[in-house]
Amino acid sequence: MSLLGIDIGTTGAKVILLEEDGSISANVTEEYETSTPNPLWSEQKPDDWWNATRVGIKKALAVSGSSNSNIKGVGVSGQMVGLVLLEDTGNPLRPCIMWNDQRSLKEAEELTSRIGLETILAETSNPLFASFVAPKLAWVRRHEPEVFGKIRHVLLPKDYVNYMLSGNIATEVSDASGTCLLNVERRAWSERMVSALDIPEEWLPRCVESDDIIGEVTSEAAAATGLSLGTPVVGGAGDQPAQALGCGIVKPGLCSVTVGTSGVVFAQADRHIRHPEGLLHAFCHSVRDQWYLMGVMLAAGGSFQWLKDTLSAHGELSFEQLTSRAQEASPGSDGLVFLPYLSGERMPYDDPLARGGWIGLTQRHTLSHMIRAVMEGITFGLYDLLQIIRGLGMEIQGIHASGGASESALWRQMLADTFDAEIVTTNATQGAAFGAAMLAGIGAGVFKDAAEAADATIVVTGATEPDQQAHLVYETAFDLYRSLYPQLKGTFREMAEFSSAAET
Repeated sequence: MSLLGIDIGTTGAKVILLEEDGSISANVTEEYETSTPNPLWSEQKPDDWWNATRVGIKKALAVSGSSNSNIKGVGVSGQMVGLVLLEDTGNPLRPCIMWNDQRSLKEAEELTSRIGLETILAETSNPLFASFVAPKLAWVRRHEPEVFGKIRHVLLPKDYVNYMLSGNIATEVSDASGTCLLNVERRAWSERMVSALDIPEEWLPRCVESDDIIGEVTSEAAAATGLSLGTPVVGGAGDQPAQALGCGIVKPGLCSVTVGTSGVVFAQADRHIRHPEGLLHAFCHSVRDQWYLMGVMLAAGGSFQWLKDTLSAHGELSFEQLTSRAQEASPGSDGLVFLPYLSGERMPYDDPLARGGWIGLTQRHTLSHMIRAVMEGITFGLYDLLQIIRGLGMEIQGIHASGGASESALWRQMLADTFDAEIVTTNATQGAAFGAAMLAGIGAGVFKDAAEAADATIVVTGATEPDQQAHLVYETAFDLYRSLYPQLKGTFREMAEFSSAAET
């Protein structure tokens, strides 16, 4: 008996077949392109997602050698806050405006000014970021009125794939939380926000829980993918709550730390909770009747990848070689601090003009210090977010690590020492696709609930305990790190203005 998990990621569609015991019988990724027609724009074609998905499913079936009748359910996760617009025939009206697209900054500011930040926070539990769906809709209204006039359905990326699989228009609460149109506390569309945006309520899809069955694989989808006609399709989840589910974050007090291109700290709660100033995302979890707080830094693994690419221009260096060099320096990097703001920053500083770099270089510092400082700067950024979560009274009882940092023994120790907490790794290395498959199993009745699904499929593969002496060193180093952004904020803006003038 297998469960199909699909993740519509930024670079490609991952398709896995998850067995009831947690083993993976197939793991396929089909890539697609992103277009950037203007600076700060980022778009993808929804049909590219579907083509990658159907090819990926066929390949997964072939790799596993399993009969399609063995697949008991399909779950899809995907990149969050992307705007997908359909006309009355169900065809996309334009490419998706993606999560990392910043074109609607002006619209976000205007909507916040007109509606009021306090009203927005009260209704949606989050500030109105430019990356969210609501300001993107306002941008389309202003700049593409012909497209806006033809809109009949507003979806998120994974919802389009679900539509192609089942023929049904629907979304679910975890992904809808990033639209700024959902009342996160009530887990339902906000009539007040819909009215404030002056859009028809019928544009918004039916909103369900993540493990609810929204339909079944149609005859057209069966022919395109090789799946059995009538296979159940669940609502699925946004990639971050699906990733957290796949890491075993299924009960309050558990927290996951993920270092991909971005860095994410995700903490589960059994009640609705939000930061009073909106410094954290407050969303619905993919686990029923659960919520989460999430902090996001934009260039976590992205900062380390930049370092690797830059150094590799003078001779290829592997991830392992870099972390080995970092181990030659002591905790705290002899006072050298790295600010990981290479793409600006999201949280806790919503500042697209923030800049990165090393502070405190002296002649005694070596490449080993510089590499370690980058790792520590990323870790401090995550710790900053964790401390904000703890400051809201949330008791963190366990931290699960995933992504690139979890693959390094040095980095796992650095996380444990900085956080002063045990860092746990699991067998669920397929991330969001793993969580999506678990949701499919819950919806199809293979598992009773998320806790049972986690018990059946997720195994702890390692645990790293904190070193108290190293923690004391990192506390001092973190205080240095934390003090730098407020002092440099104005300088960053001047640097951006200088750079813009120089380009002109």
